[in-house]
Amino acid sequence: MLTKVAVAKPTSLKKAPPPFGLNKPDLLSIQDLTAHEIEGILDLTQVLKTRPKNFSRALDGKQIVLIFEKPSLRTRLTFEVGIRSLGGSSLFVDQRGEKIGQRESLPDVAHNLERWMDGIVLRTFSHDTVTGMAQHASIPVINGLSDLEHPCQALADFFTLKEKFGNLRNLKLAYVGDGNNVAHSLLLTGAALGTSVSIATPANYEPNAEIVARACEFARKSGAQIEITSDVAQAVSGANAVYTDVWASMGQEDEASERKNIFAPYQVNSSLMKMAARDAYFMHCLPAHRGDEVTDEVIDSPASVVFDEAENRLHVQKAILLLLMGNASLTNWSANA
Repeated sequence: MLTKVAVAKPTSLKKAPPPFGLNKPDLLSIQDLTAHEIEGILDLTQVLKTRPKNFSRALDGKQIVLIFEKPSLRTRLTFEVGIRSLGGSSLFVDQRGEKIGQRESLPDVAHNLERWMDGIVLRTFSHDTVTGMAQHASIPVINGLSDLEHPCQALADFFTLKEKFGNLRNLKLAYVGDGNNVAHSLLLTGAALGTSVSIATPANYEPNAEIVARACEFARKSGAQIEITSDVAQAVSGANAVYTDVWASMGQEDEASERKNIFAPYQVNSSLMKMAARDAYFMHCLPAHRGDEVTDEVIDSPASVVFDEAENRLHVQKAILLLLMGNASLTNWSANA
């Protein structure tokens, strides 16, 4: 994948555009994607999910490194299984004890990795680490989670909604809880696809204002409605899906007790679910703190699709890997391919 270059000038390496023509040859943020590209990813995900054996050699010879500063169950295993099922190989680097760029500069890490690997998956605390790696590495970088966004999760979530409802337009997704990285990616994805998104958070825990502004730009094109409120009932009223996440994310453990008191009125329980549409689904990115942000009766109910979302992480990430590192083109895929 690398062209010949003088060893003394590794920064002269240039990142090639991906096969499917994204504006950027990485997946760092939902903001990097157009609505057409998101729809194409979801279409290819459907093909991969229904005909996985057709792609068992798609990443033959490709080596992808997973570098994680945070613990993981779903992100690590779905990427490792996905890479292997496409014929590639993965290596895991555990950075939980030392942040990326601490022992060695981030540019130097990037220039080393680009000489050995074909792609990088990062799960980090700081979004700057993800963007910095992409800036300096000539190979594709995928955001497996940062403090700003969780794009792979949101794409899997909207693929799940597409499986359940077919058409994503004219749906309403209500997110209840902390305006965190997951909320950001859901907001951007829904706004791009024409799904209305209503987010209910306590005061001072609203989503990032710049993300909201960007989502509103998307919504003006798609016709989606964006709402940020502190009123839980207002947000959930008539929603087709009710989504929540942990009240204290990794790195916020010292705030857990305080947040538990503040977020108590934002618990998703049976009473809250009754305010949603009759056919509403419950969603959660997991892991769930049962008894805090959601009750057992909701997460274990027939309306819960949390394990569908977890499974679909595998399929949507395979689509991302194939499009960034394989020979697939978005123009070649549709849900009926």
